[in-house]
Amino acid sequence: MTKIDRNFDDISHKFAKNIYGTNKGKIREAIVWQELENILASYPTNKPLTILDAGGGQGQIACRLAKLGHNITVCDISEQMLELAKKQADQENVSLNFIHCPIQDLNQFIETQFDIVICHAVLEWVAEPIQIIQSLKKHLKQDGYLSLMFYNYHGLLFKTVTLGNFGYTQSGLAKRKKKTLSPDYPRDPNHVYQWLNQQNFEIINKTGIRVFHDYLTNKSKAETHFSELLEIEKQFCQTEPYLSLARYILVTAKINNN
Repeated sequence: MTKIDRNFDDISHKFAKNIYGTNKGKIREAIVWQELENILASYPTNKPLTILDAGGGQGQIACRLAKLGHNITVCDISEQMLELAKKQADQENVSLNFIHCPIQDLNQFIETQFDIVICHAVLEWVAEPIQIIQSLKKHLKQDGYLSLMFYNYHGLLFKTVTLGNFGYTQSGLAKRKKKTLSPDYPRDPNHVYQWLNQQNFEIINKTGIRVFHDYLTNKSKAETHFSELLEIEKQFCQTEPYLSLARYILVTAKINNN
C-alpha cells in the first residue's frame, strides 16, 4: 500500500482547541520560542531576516517573527491551515507570504534560500522524512539555521507503558485510527540525527519539549501550577535523561561547510 503524507484539511479546526489552546500547547510554544530567540540573537539586531516556516500550520510562530520585522514565508500542504494562518496574520496586523504546497515540492514554487528554515511537527506525519530534510536544505543559506522539531518515539513509548497500555506497545505503537491528532510516524531521535548527518548538517543544540508535563499523574496541577511547571520545563529541557524522554525534540542545526 502506498503511504500518503497527512493533510489536515479534514481536522484543521481541532488544532486550535486540542493543541494550540491547551497548556501543553503553551509549553510547546514557550520552549520553541526560547530556542528561536537564541538563533535570532546570533544575527545583528537591525537586520531583517528571511525565514521559511515549512509546514507552518496556523501561523502562530510566523506571526510572532513577523512582528519583529522579519520577512516570513509560510508553506503548508493544507489549504485550510493556510486560511487559518491568513486570518491570524490579519488579526495581528502582520504581513506573511503564503505557498500552498507540500514541502517536497517547494522548489517548484520558489528558488529562494532563507536565513532560517523552520520545520516543526512535520516529520512524524510524512512517509519519506529524508525527502523533507533534503528540501529544507535546498532552501537554507549556507550559513543559515535549521529549526527542526519532531514527535519523539521514546517519549510516546514511555508514556504508553506508564499508562499500562501494553497491547498498544506490543503492536509497535501502530495507530488504530488514521484521522486523529496522534502522529502517524513517531520518530526515533537517533534516526533523525543520522538523517541530518547524512545531509551534512551539524547539530548545534537539542531541546526537549514537554519533558514533564505529559507524565503528570495529577493533570490538574498543569492548570493550578502552570507557571511553576513551565519554569521547570525550561530548566531541564536540555538536560539528560529528561531531554530524550520529551514528547517532542527540537533540533537546531547548520550546514557543515568544512
